[in-house]
Amino acid sequence: MKILFAAAECAPFFKTGGLGDVAGALPKALKEKGAEIRVVLPYFSKMGEQYKSKTEDLFNFEVEVGWRKQYCGVKYLKHQGIDYYFIDNMYYFNRPNLYGDYDDGERFAFFQMAVIEMMEKIDYIPDVVHVNDYHTAMIPFLLKEKYRWIQAYQQIRTVLTIHNIEFQGQYDSSIMADLFGMGMERYADGTIRYNDCVNFMKAGILYADRVTTVSPSYAEEIKTPEFGSGLDVILRMESGKLSGIVNGIDYEMFDPTTDPAIFTHYDIKQLDKKLENKTQLQELLGLPVRKDVPMMGIVSRLTYQKGFHLLLQEMENLMQFDVQLVLIGTGDPDFERGFRYFGEKYPEKASIQIAFDVQLAQKVYAGADMFLMPSAFEPCGLSQMISMRYGTLPVIHEIGGLKDTVQPYNPITNEGTGFGFVDYQSYFLMNTLKQAIELYQQEPKVWKKLMNNAMAKDFSWDVSSQRYLELYQQIS
Repeated sequence: MKILFAAAECAPFFKTGGLGDVAGALPKALKEKGAEIRVVLPYFSKMGEQYKSKTEDLFNFEVEVGWRKQYCGVKYLKHQGIDYYFIDNMYYFNRPNLYGDYDDGERFAFFQMAVIEMMEKIDYIPDVVHVNDYHTAMIPFLLKEKYRWIQAYQQIRTVLTIHNIEFQGQYDSSIMADLFGMGMERYADGTIRYNDCVNFMKAGILYADRVTTVSPSYAEEIKTPEFGSGLDVILRMESGKLSGIVNGIDYEMFDPTTDPAIFTHYDIKQLDKKLENKTQLQELLGLPVRKDVPMMGIVSRLTYQKGFHLLLQEMENLMQFDVQLVLIGTGDPDFERGFRYFGEKYPEKASIQIAFDVQLAQKVYAGADMFLMPSAFEPCGLSQMISMRYGTLPVIHEIGGLKDTVQPYNPITNEGTGFGFVDYQSYFLMNTLKQAIELYQQEPKVWKKLMNNAMAKDFSWDVSSQRYLELYQQIS
């Protein structure tokens, strides 16, 4: 089976979030299962020189972006066994940021048409084109409307994965002619129209053969007005082709037995060595070196979506307990100021690092006892899976992918892989933290059992990639 995987970001070349992680890991897992897969990405200038220097120029052609004839170079790189193609255009992709520019509509209109027109030129007509988020969501529509005359493309099936439905790609109706060189029929009849705009995501949902999102619970949630960002009606209408497949994590990158960033390597049979990571992290951050104090870790963007207003409301209460809190992250300036205040007020208990530090983040995953994720919504979330891989128990709001991946502690059966609260209020977060603190202090054997449960979970891409393969096979 031949698959073309199209995305706007991909680790390790350039990424802003979960989409980049998925685009980096899923194709590798699919290839290991025997799929013939190639990946196509924009050639962003942010890409590291170690990768740029290895790319080779294949050819170039012109893409008609409305009345404009735009240069399109195709570069190629084989990396870790995967064939990557990069769409090169300095005008569109030589920018300091991947997204957020005034002309994103034009940039990604160009990219999507370039991807489609490239397929014949590289002599790779896939059985399935797998597109991701709004940046590539128009490809199913374009294949069926603009390029349907190309015979080679008529049997191609499409899958759209929604990583975050909040970002939909909404642009003025004039782009149909001005960028895509198309008529207004599908806009006029309402098919791709929403809020008097062309909506890339809506077009993708309606035209793709299958729509997936990154956890079963999120697939249900986005069919409701609360989480559907206006497209819940469309998703309910198309619910027969909508499913949720939980993301995996890269087991080579996140492995406590080999991770070069952590102080001491350990596994499920050597949990005492995990304590060494805790004491050395305490020393590094200037916290009192104590094995017996429960340490809570946070590695996150500090935003309302991630729920940190709930934690700030309870910080004064939390600091009255015998705990340590280590935070690494940047985000909302008010949140940054709030956490800094508590870090200065309680230097013996809180180490607040307003920074993005990947190496330190790994040390927190390995050294902390608990990992806090009180998100308002979370399509999938990777941090809770990473923390469990390191034997660090997540404390979560039971929503989306968090609900699908963490089994909350049951005090009757002593089962679970973390702790959870349902009602989205700071009081319930604090109650759950109290439950976790007391269990850590009073029931070390039960705590160790939960650590074992968490570390034994399989969050590799092996399971998830199999589900994607089965999905491709259903439609091709």
